[in-house]
Amino acid sequence: MYNSIRKILTYVSLQKQTEDFEEIHNSITQGISFKGTNIWILVCAIIIASVGLNTNSTAVIIGAMLISPLMGPINGMGYSIAIHDFGLLRQSLKNFGFAVLASIIASTIYFTITPVHTAHSELLARTSPTIYDVLIALFGGFAGIIAISSKQKGNVIPGVAIATALMPPLCTAGYGLATFQFSFFYGAFYLFTINTVCIAYASVLISQMLKFPIRDINISETKKKRINQALSIILIIIILPSIYLGYRMSQNEKFRANAEKYTRYVGIYKGNYLLNNEISANKKEINLVYGGSSLTEDDKKAIIDQANLFSLIDAKITIEQGLAIDNDMAKDRLKAQSEEERLRQQIALLNLEVTGYRQKIDSVQSQYFIGKQLLSELAPLYPQIQSCSYSDAYIYQQSDTLSREKTGIFMITSKNTLSKNEQEKIKNWLMKRLNKKEVKVYFDIGR
Repeated sequence: MYNSIRKILTYVSLQKQTEDFEEIHNSITQGISFKGTNIWILVCAIIIASVGLNTNSTAVIIGAMLISPLMGPINGMGYSIAIHDFGLLRQSLKNFGFAVLASIIASTIYFTITPVHTAHSELLARTSPTIYDVLIALFGGFAGIIAISSKQKGNVIPGVAIATALMPPLCTAGYGLATFQFSFFYGAFYLFTINTVCIAYASVLISQMLKFPIRDINISETKKKRINQALSIILIIIILPSIYLGYRMSQNEKFRANAEKYTRYVGIYKGNYLLNNEISANKKEINLVYGGSSLTEDDKKAIIDQANLFSLIDAKITIEQGLAIDNDMAKDRLKAQSEEERLRQQIALLNLEVTGYRQKIDSVQSQYFIGKQLLSELAPLYPQIQSCSYSDAYIYQQSDTLSREKTGIFMITSKNTLSKNEQEKIKNWLMKRLNKKEVKVYFDIGR
C-alpha cells in the first residue's frame, strides 16, 4: 500500500520536470519590467482590447489577452513574496502600477473620443464578477506558474492569458470612467482585482511548494507567518463579495428559468394571447402584455395566481392590455378606417392568431412541469403516492353544447388505497393550489 502511494506521488510530482531555479528567477525577472519591447506590447494590447470591446469582437479581445504582458508583474509579485525578495516585490509593484494606470488612462481616452458608446455584451460581461471568476483566476494562476517553472512549457501560458483575461476588465473600467457609468468601473476593476490577487496567491503557493530558494535568509519565522496571514486575509476580503454575487446570479438564473416556464403556461387565457413579456431577474419583476378580448381584474388575478405553481411567490407581476378587440367594436372600427389602416389591422389580427397557436403549443408543452411540481409537493405529505399525471381538459354539457368549462384532470397512483378522507383532502388541496373551482382526480393502485 505504501509503495503504491509512493509511486502515485512520484508520478504526479512536479520536481522532476522543474526548470533550474536560476533560470526560473531570470525568466520571471525579465517579465516584470516594462521597458523596450514590453512597453510597446502593452500599448498595442490596450488599443486592441479597447477596439475589441468597442466593436464587440470576441476574436479581437482574445488577441489582446494573448499579447498582454500584465501576467509578468503579477507572477513577479507572488514569486517575490514566496522567496522573500522584497526588492523584487517593490519592482513588481512599481511596474504593475504603471501598467494598470497606463491601461486605464489610455482606454479612458479612447472611449472618450470614439463615436460608439454602446455597452455591448463583451463590456457587460466584465462588470459582474462572481465566485466562478475566483476559481478561474486561481487555477489559471496555478497553471501559469507551473508552466513557468517547468521545462515543458507548451502552450499553457497563452491559455492562461485567455482564461484569466486581465486586459479587458481594465479597458472596461476605462469605458466606465469615459462614459461616467461608475458601476462599470467598479465592477470591472473588482474583476481585475480578483484576477490579480488570485494569480499572485497561486504563484506564492506553487513557489513555496516547489521550495524555491529563499533570497532573504535572515528573515524570521515570525515574519514569514505574518506574511502568510496577511495574504490569507487579503484573499478572504477579495473573495467574500464574489460569493454573494455568485449566489445572487444563481438565484437570478433560477428565477429567469421559472419565469420563462410560467410565461409559456399563461400564454393563452380565455381567448387572450400573450403578445410580449419582459422578465427582470434582478428586480424579480415580470411584465405581461396580452392581446385579444379585454381582461377583467379577476382574469388578471387568476393569471397572477398561476405564478405560485412555478415558485414565483415573491415575483411582482404586472399585466397590460395590448390589442383589445371585441367583435362589435372591431366591425365598427374597420368600417371607419381607410384601406391602409384596415390592412394593418388585419395583419395585426393574423399575427395575433399565429401567436395564439404558438402559445397553445407552449401551453401544452408546459403541462408536464405542473405534474412534476405537484408530485414533489404531494410526496412529503403522502409518501405512499408513487406517481402523478396532469392534463387540462374542457367539459361540455348536453344541455348547452356551445359553452365549455376548463378543468384539470389528475391521475394519482399510490402504493396502497388512500382513504376517502385522504382523497378528499388531496382534491381540495389541488383546487386551492391551482386556483380552480373544480378538478377531476382519479386514484389508482400501483402494481
